[in-house]
Amino acid sequence: MRLVLIFSMMIFVLICGDVYQVFAKAPTTPKILFTSSRDGDYEVYIMNPDGSEQMNLTQHRASDFGAVWSPMGDQILFVSDRQGTHASDLYLMDPDGSNVHRAFKRKIAADRTSPTWAPDGKQFAYNYTDWVHAKFGLYIATLGGEDAELIADAPRGPAWSPDGSEIACSVAGQLTLLNVRTRKEIRILPKQAVNWQHSPSWSAAGDKLAFLYNPHPLPLVVAPQGVWDAWQAKQAIYIVNRDGTELRELVGEAGPQARYPTLSPDGSKLLYAQEINGRLQIFKIDINSGIRTQLTHLGALFQANIGGDWFDPAYALPVSPQPDLLTTTWGELKKE
Repeated sequence: MRLVLIFSMMIFVLICGDVYQVFAKAPTTPKILFTSSRDGDYEVYIMNPDGSEQMNLTQHRASDFGAVWSPMGDQILFVSDRQGTHASDLYLMDPDGSNVHRAFKRKIAADRTSPTWAPDGKQFAYNYTDWVHAKFGLYIATLGGEDAELIADAPRGPAWSPDGSEIACSVAGQLTLLNVRTRKEIRILPKQAVNWQHSPSWSAAGDKLAFLYNPHPLPLVVAPQGVWDAWQAKQAIYIVNRDGTELRELVGEAGPQARYPTLSPDGSKLLYAQEINGRLQIFKIDINSGIRTQLTHLGALFQANIGGDWFDPAYALPVSPQPDLLTTTWGELKKE
């Protein structure tokens, strides 16, 4: 009996050790993913929320960008053109940059970009773009699978809601919520002229959205290029309640164009990119006080530090999976 007990304890320790190793992969302190071209090509970097300890995770000659944390912080999903087909596809890696592998085994000639995780960490959505055959769409796929489901043709820049029920996106330039089950679209702002509402980011509570917005009427199609350039330069970052109320400006249109808004896990701060001295740099702004902090400073002229996805283990709470989100099985995307 003593030998059986000892053996059982050893098995228990080994199992617990394996579990610990799995969860040890996730950062134990808040971390930010971002993209930088400071090394000559686009790479995925990681840093602390104060901008310290910036480290290259991908270190590959291809362009790597658009990285997003899994809900529990144990995996990173990112975009790369390293497949050799002149197209961008989705890849996974561990938080330390190791164990890089394709999200889909089969290569395609089209682009898979703009990934966003479902809150249960078992599925993700992405944009599919086939410029040759003029095919565009928003797809949902299951982690580790090869099948994906087209859920809408038009949406761009998806962001999955914290409760798993909706995907925020831009449809014809309007900020829109897409019900994952019914596929019904809800415009959350009063319909106006197409004003480039895009790149949404949810608060952790799911009650607010930050996004890029141009509050000025869209110029006529026949307007000179200079007019278009001046209009695009007025792009700013706003925040709004999920029901479309209390629209508020966070980063104004004065100065260089703001890009890539991302709310912090606690909803108190916003990451964004803006040009300074000929370089795109990442900033952090306190939503309540308006205090702005520059997080990146490196890069030669015309190089960029962009994007951003913020993970905080204090907010890495598991969410019950939403069953049957992937309702249709498409064999290898209908052989595209």
